Formats: sequence, C-alpha cells, structure tokens
Amino acid sequence: MRPTGLYVPLITPFDERGAVAVDVLTALAHEVLAAGAAGLVALGTTGEPHALDDAEQRRVVDAVAAVCRERRAGLLVGAHTIDALRALAERPEVTAALCLVPPFLRPGEEAVLAHLARLAEASPLPLVVYHVPYRTGQQLSAGVLHRLAGLPGVVGIKHAVGGIDADTVAFLADVPPGCAVLGGEDAYISPLLALGGHGGILASAHVATADYAALIAAWQAEDVARARPLGHRLATLSAALFAEPNPSVIKAVLHARGRIPTPAVRPPLLPATPAATARALRCVDELTGVPA
Repeated sequence: MRPTGLYVPLITPFDERGAVAVDVLTALAHEVLAAGAAGLVALGTTGEPHALDDAEQRRVVDAVAAVCRERRAGLLVGAHTIDALRALAERPEVTAALCLVPPFLRPGEEAVLAHLARLAEASPLPLVVYHVPYRTGQQLSAGVLHRLAGLPGVVGIKHAVGGIDADTVAFLADVPPGCAVLGGEDAYISPLLALGGHGGILASAHVATADYAALIAAWQAEDVARARPLGHRLATLSAALFAEPNPSVIKAVLHARGRIPTPAVRPPLLPATPAATARALRCVDELTGVPA
C-alpha cells in the first residue's frame, strides 16, 4: 500500500522529570488523526530518536502503534538497519519503515541503490526512503530517484532536498506507479503537491493539522483556487516553526498552548528562544484566527 496524504512525524514529549510523557504522546497522536492526518511517524527525526534509549524507543512505538491500531491509521517507523527492520515484523500496525539514505559517507548513487535494495529485500515491511541530502551529504539525481522508486519493496520517497530543484521537477514528471512521493520540506509542500506529490510527512502539522490535510486534499482534487492561497499561508507558518532546529519551536508552541507539559528537548538541541516562539505563535493565530 502506498502511503499517501498527510503523515505527522510525532515529537516525543517530556514531562517535568525529563521522562517520556507517554500519555501525552498518545493524546497528541489521537488529536492529529482526528484532525485529518492519514497516518503517523514514530522515531522520525522530529521525535529525537538519537536521544532516546532502547526502552524509551519501544515505549514510543508501543504508544503510537496502539493509537494507529485503534484508528486504523497508517504508521511509519524509523528503521535504518536490517536488524531494526526485522524487529518491526512483530508489529502488525506498522505500514512501512522510514529508511534514511546512508548519511555522512557519501558512498555514491550506485552504492545507495545497492544498499537500499539489500534493505528492501531483507525487510519484512515495505520501505519509505528518506532523501534529505543536506543532512546526509548524498545527492541523488532524478534518474537515480526514479530507479530507487522502482525497487521492489519501496513504496515511497520522503523528498526533502531543501526546496524545489530541477531534479525534483524531472522526478515528479515520471514517478513509478507503485511509489508515493511525500514532501518532507514543510515550507515547500504546496509546490511539491502541485507538481504531482502524493502527500507529506510534515512536522508543522502538529499545529493547524486540519489546514495541512486540507491543502493536500485540495491539490489532489486539482482545486487550485483553494490550494494556492492556503499553501502560501502554511508556508509562512512552516518557516516560523522551523526558524530554529526542529522540533524546538514546535515543542515551544505546543507547550504554550497547553498540549504538552514542557517544551524540553534533549541535547544536543536547545529549547527555542522566546523570540522564535513568539513569532510562531503569531503565525498560528493569524492562520487560524484562534490559538492553536
């Protein structure tokens, strides 16, 4: 099954003692699904998996999986090794694994294809490949993206290249029919959808979830008159929410609105500054007309 529509990569909320606030995470998961998200992502970058120990990671996936099972929603889980992928076989709620292009080494396009083909062959679940070259250091051309999208077992590409470039346009002109392209660059989701994207994995959609879901639906319905102005407004909100390293500002906004107990992030991240938080809150209020 191709994952399409809006997926929200959930934050990991922390309580006053610094522990994972599992009940709050469960409530957030229910909230965004009720507001129109098609699915959730657990242990994506927004969830700070680098700062969670193994037991905390299991608690996060347990909580999110339970909500997705109850609501029959899609669930992507971050997993980047064969062992991690095989462990997901025990979780029937998981739709697909979100698997990063190998970071830092810059092994080259053919090596990336070979690596992901091996993972897809070994995985009990389909893969959504996360292409984010400004984090991984590995560029992929439109031709290689097309080949990657056609690999058996690959059902999606999370496309986050920092904007819309020539390779984005060329790739979206000829996406294999079994693969969904999900925008992962929140401020550019509207133009990506206009070019033929199938949805988005959008951290910004913790806030104004219904509006991001409506944007995707409008482009899918080719309702340009509705989609274009909404896309411009949401781009402004996304820029404010990503003004400092993700998910610091998003957590600050959620805390300010009483949806999580603290705005805490774990090292090496720092909490959002008051100025960035205030700007984001103003954007939320301007978009929705009421506090989010």
